[in-house]
Amino acid sequence: MGKHSGLTRAKVGHLFTFGLAAWVLICLSYALPRLMPGDFVTAMFASSHVSLTQEQESQARDYFKREEGFATYLLRLLRLDWGRSYALSQPVSSLIFQALPWTMLLAGGAHLIASLLGFVIGVEAAWRRNSRTEKTLVGAMTFMEGVPEMALAVVILGLFAFQLHWFPTAGAQTPYAQLSLGGRLADMAHHLALPMTTLILSYFPGNFLLARNSMVMVLGEEFILTARAKGLPERRVRYHHAARNALLPVVTRFGLRLAFMVTGVVVVETIFSYPGLGTLLFNAIRSRDLPLIQGVVLFSSAAVLAVNLALELLYARIDPRAGHAY
Repeated sequence: MGKHSGLTRAKVGHLFTFGLAAWVLICLSYALPRLMPGDFVTAMFASSHVSLTQEQESQARDYFKREEGFATYLLRLLRLDWGRSYALSQPVSSLIFQALPWTMLLAGGAHLIASLLGFVIGVEAAWRRNSRTEKTLVGAMTFMEGVPEMALAVVILGLFAFQLHWFPTAGAQTPYAQLSLGGRLADMAHHLALPMTTLILSYFPGNFLLARNSMVMVLGEEFILTARAKGLPERRVRYHHAARNALLPVVTRFGLRLAFMVTGVVVVETIFSYPGLGTLLFNAIRSRDLPLIQGVVLFSSAAVLAVNLALELLYARIDPRAGHAY
């Protein structure tokens, strides 16, 4: 009874913490974009060939500077009204959901592949500890972990797109091409190859090092020696007993990395002109499109928060010891 009530209190505590974090995110999504210098009128017309009279500029500035109070902002969010983009004259929610599938395909796919590869290769490297292969992999991954996504993207784009011409330099698909379903999927994969490779190479080293170090610590536990003494097959000891207990830090990194992934996606999507949320946010900031900035920032933050909440609830299923900790 005591343990059950403790577990319930812990879950309520988690929900309260995440609710508080959601409230802070809403406040920040309202306040931070307003701290940026400049405004939409200056950003749109300063570098264009359109010249406005002083009266027209004053009227435009007054129109786009209509200040929305925080209470009005909250009521609008409760009505699921995300506002309307200044620059694109479309609902913000529509623009987000147009860009979201491309970002999920690129960033979600890269994050998943890098996590799976990093975990499996990290486990195998730890199992072969002190071998030449393990030492080489640790050295190479330590070096790769320090290479920023921007530098990696520029090198990959310059080599494989501009020099070798193996892949397109920009976009997610060939514009106006009349292709069959198979041809269209192949075309999308062709455009996706370079940005996804950049993100996989950026995420993989950290996942590998974390999985390898976590596995090395688990392999020194007494229950592994007991499993080996029982004569269990090596593969069963490696994955069923050791790797399962080394999985929790990798899952934690999977959730935490989502927050950093947002910034990485902005850089990579912008360099490859990929039409996802990163490019949408970059263009919104460049044009000082306040409603669109607020919408993308709040949506991305809420998605990261929701995934971390789901992982928090998943911990007890992955490792039953987490459930006994309450």
